[in-house]
This record gives sequence, C-alpha cells and structure tokens, in this order.
Amino acid sequence: MRFRIAICTVFAIAISASGQTPSSPSAPTNDVPITRTQAEQLALKNNPRITAAHLLALATGQVTRQVQSAQLPQIGSTITAVQAEDGSRIGAGALNPSTLYTHAGAGGTLSQLITDFGRTHNLVANAKLQEKAQQQNAMATEQDILLAIDNTFYRLLDAQSLLEVAKATVQARSDVMNLTQALTNSKLKSELDLNMAAADLSQAQLLQLDAENSVASARAELAALLAAPQDTNYRAIGDAETIARPPEMTNALMEEAHAQRPDLAALQLQVQADQKFTKAQEEQRLPTISVGVLGGITPVRPDGVFAENWYGAAGVNLSLPIFTGFRISAEAREARLREQADEKRREDLGNSVSRDVRVAALAAQTAYQRISVTENFQKETAQALELARTRYKLGLSSIVELSQAQLQSTQASVAAVNARFDYLLALRSLAYARGLLAP
Repeated sequence: MRFRIAICTVFAIAISASGQTPSSPSAPTNDVPITRTQAEQLALKNNPRITAAHLLALATGQVTRQVQSAQLPQIGSTITAVQAEDGSRIGAGALNPSTLYTHAGAGGTLSQLITDFGRTHNLVANAKLQEKAQQQNAMATEQDILLAIDNTFYRLLDAQSLLEVAKATVQARSDVMNLTQALTNSKLKSELDLNMAAADLSQAQLLQLDAENSVASARAELAALLAAPQDTNYRAIGDAETIARPPEMTNALMEEAHAQRPDLAALQLQVQADQKFTKAQEEQRLPTISVGVLGGITPVRPDGVFAENWYGAAGVNLSLPIFTGFRISAEAREARLREQADEKRREDLGNSVSRDVRVAALAAQTAYQRISVTENFQKETAQALELARTRYKLGLSSIVELSQAQLQSTQASVAAVNARFDYLLALRSLAYARGLLAP
C-alpha cells in the first residue's frame, strides 16, 4: 500500500507539471538578456542596411549641390608656356588662330549663366526632391529592419517559452514512464501501457529538440540583424506589455497609413521629381545665355606681335540648339515615360498599403480573440488531464486516454504561448502598415 501511494504521489506531481506554462524561460549564464526596445535601438545603431540607406541620402544631397553649381560663377585659371617656330602656322586640325609664337602667359576666366529659361531651376528642384525621396527611403529601411527585429524577437521569445513547455512535458512524461514501468513490474499494467508511455516520452523529446532548434535559429537571425558576432546568444526578455484591444478598421486608419508610410511618401516625391526632370529635358530646346570674362598677362612675348603685356575681354554668349539628331526629343520622351511608370508604381503601392492595413487590422483582431480562447482551452485540458490521471490511477481507464489528455494539455500550453506573442507581433505589424513603427 505504501508503495502504491508513493507511486501515485510521484505520478500526480508529474502530471501537474505537464499542465503548467512557465512564466519565464531559464537560460545559461552566458546568455545576453535583451528586451524588444533594446534590440530595436541596437538595430538602428548597428544594422548596416540602415547605415547604407542614410549614407545614400547624404550622397543624394551632394547631387543637389552639384546641380546648383551651374547657377554660380565658374572661375578658372591657366598658365601657358609655348616654344614655337615663330611665324609658323598650323596647317591641319581645328579652326583656331593658326600663327605660332614663343610666349608665356597666365590668365583667368569667369563665366556666369544668365538664364537657360528654367532648365537648371527644374534640375535643381528634381535633385532636391530626389534627396527628400531618399530620406524617406532611409526611414522606410529603418521600419523594415524594426519589423524584422520584432518578428525575430517575438519568435525567439515564443521559442524560449515553448522550450520550457517541452522540458516540462518531457519531465512529466518521464515520470509517467517510470510509474508505468513500476506498475508493469507489479503486474498491474500491461506491456502495451509501457510501450504507449515510451512513445509519449519520445514524442515529447522530439518537441524539445524542435524547440531547441527554433531557439538557436532565432538567436542567429537576431544576432545578424543586430550586426553582433554569430556566437552571441541573446535571451529575449518580454516587456510588461498589457493586452489591450486593437484599433478597429476605419477609413481614418487607412488615411493615416497613406499619410505616414515613408515608402509611399518616397514614391510620391519621386513622381514629383520626375515631373521636374521631364520639364527640364523639354526645355533643352530653349536658348542659353551666359556672360564670359577673361584676362591675363604675357610677360614673355616676341616683339611687335603682342601689342600689350596684358589682355582682357568680356562678352555675352547665346546658345540655341537647332538640330541634335532627335536627341532632345528622345530624352524628353524617356523622362515622360519614366514619370508615368513611377506614377503607376505609386498607385500600386497605395493599393498595397490599403490592403496591408486591412489585413493587419483583421489579423490583430483575430489574434486578440485567440488569447481568451486559448486560455479557456488550457483550463479545460488541465481539468481533463486531472480527471484522466485519477481514472488511470484507479484503473478505470487505459493509458490511451491519459496519453490523449497529455497531448491536448501540451497543445493547449503551446497554443496559449503562441497566442500571446502572435498578438503582440500583430500589433507591431499593424503599426508598420500604418507607418508608425518606432522603438
């Protein structure tokens, strides 16, 4: 009698452990604890994709300065020394002053664009809009990385919790295995019960192996996103986040997304830049007016050839393209077609944003409802497991009934863990779809 009471006591402890979901995962001492907020801040600081996007935005800003330089004075200087056969002439080549004389001189030139009837102005406006678009692209890259961090972080948090559930399940089924072994040795249970208990234990061990692999892969992905050494073992620490009802799907939510999404704003700016560039390409047909000033000295010169030891001149130049082999019309047509293509891309992205917001809002609503359902499921399976344990102890049922109750209890524990983290990730995905994702 004492032997059976001791066995039943161990059995009760084992079954009770299998129905519990651990509140926090245990981790080796060499693990690096990290919260979601800390992970997001590290990603913004260290992720190379974010750094590259900001560098591209800075580089695009330099393009604006390059284009603006055409509106500013251009100043240059030249020093020339010529050893020639005095009085000889160039007999072939470009049309230029052909007489050659030995001389040395230094001088400078200044040129200033007066007007090209708006072409440079439109090119500058195009460059500024391109710069703003690249800045929005950098913000979009930040939000892409933040969403990837959130996805990986909650996957790691989920895997850690599932690993604890798997360990508790292995321990509980090991205890059942030991109990069944003792009952079989006492001729109170058959070999079939022992085989079923062994199969259940193997199933729990497989669950633990899968959970361990999920933890390892999530850690590796998180380390890559944070640009940390691959041997860094992060341990996700859940923030004290309250489970609040998600926002309802409304037109205001959709309008907010269209106003806040940086990738959509980048494409809108790109379309505006295309419009400026198309106009600039069409304005190549207009004349360009500029003024030029030059001057200098010729301290070394042949007598009687250079009237003075200095020279200077100023003039106004008007340039008008007459025929360029249809180049200007082709460039204008190309710019117009690219503008139309970007406009269609912006329209397509706008439709995708509307879809993403609607899908994310529905997913958040469903994930929120799953939390209460899984909690009830967990309570019900815990009661069923307790009843199955009692029936098995009294010899009123076989191990098949107990095995099924254990399986349902494990599934309920897994579902409860998944439901919470799925909802938290769904909220972050909705914030991303609305263009509001931030640490």
